[in-house]
Amino acid sequence: MESINKEFVIGIDIGGQTTKCGVVDARGQVLSQTVIRSDDTEDEKVFIATLADSLHTLIAAADVVDNVRGIGVGAPNGNYYTGTIEFAPNLKWGGNKVIEFAKLLSKKMDGIPVSLTNDANAAAVGEMTYGVARGMKNFIMITLGTGVGSGIVINGEVVYGHDGFAGELGHTCAVRYNGRQCGCGKFGCLEAYASATGVARTAREWLEMTDEPSSLRSLDRISSKLVYDAAKEGDKLALRVFEYTGKILGEKFADFIEFSAPEAIVLFGGLARAKEFLDEPIRKAMNENVLPLWRDKVKLMYSQLKESDAAILGASALAWEL
Repeated sequence: MESINKEFVIGIDIGGQTTKCGVVDARGQVLSQTVIRSDDTEDEKVFIATLADSLHTLIAAADVVDNVRGIGVGAPNGNYYTGTIEFAPNLKWGGNKVIEFAKLLSKKMDGIPVSLTNDANAAAVGEMTYGVARGMKNFIMITLGTGVGSGIVINGEVVYGHDGFAGELGHTCAVRYNGRQCGCGKFGCLEAYASATGVARTAREWLEMTDEPSSLRSLDRISSKLVYDAAKEGDKLALRVFEYTGKILGEKFADFIEFSAPEAIVLFGGLARAKEFLDEPIRKAMNENVLPLWRDKVKLMYSQLKESDAAILGASALAWEL
């Protein structure tokens, strides 16, 4: 790769299970990328050291060693103002603590500046710049993965709030009474039902509560991917799991619409690939629960960027500002 007189940035998307890193050029092309595990240590210093080693290797392989302008990071509970990751329940090494992530990573990267934000905010920036939300000034990005993340864009700006943590829509209440306990400690959060882990949990609970025939009963371990595979084969219980999940999402999206009147809600993440089972129940519940003035007015869209690119590109956009 020819890197003379060119600048590059690094975009990092930290998820509950994996962390994806990419070298990005000024045109928004992800030139090369790598993936490491996020969940194989409980020590943030070990994770940061492993991440830094991977970044050094990635930078060397891309032949941009002397041309990296900065590093942008999207992470659960990432604070744009302080560069910290705070009390992140979906990160094995996050726990009940505040981690000076940007500062620690910059030190490991020989002083390359690091900027950090919430992972869903990073995805929103990537989608607004390069994806289906290009040109939109008002939309909500919902990331459906290990958890449920959200990035809120109003008047073309990501909403951070006074403390950097605005937009935790995944921890608004979806089931008020006798709701499941969420990883955050609360009960009934949207994330406890509409995340990948929530889908698997619904399937397990229903299998335990009923004698309904299902191909899922023969499995030792149930994941959202296996529930999806069963739904594709016509498994009735699996299909009802997605209908139930879509209904909950649609009801909450109605609330979100009434909060910020977005042009669109954009879905991103592994669970969003179950579009054929989620789309109809989401739209139905959304329109049944929203005020008439917004009915059939807000678009429900799905990211078309390559997997992980929205978050990597969005995180990398932070680095251009350093």
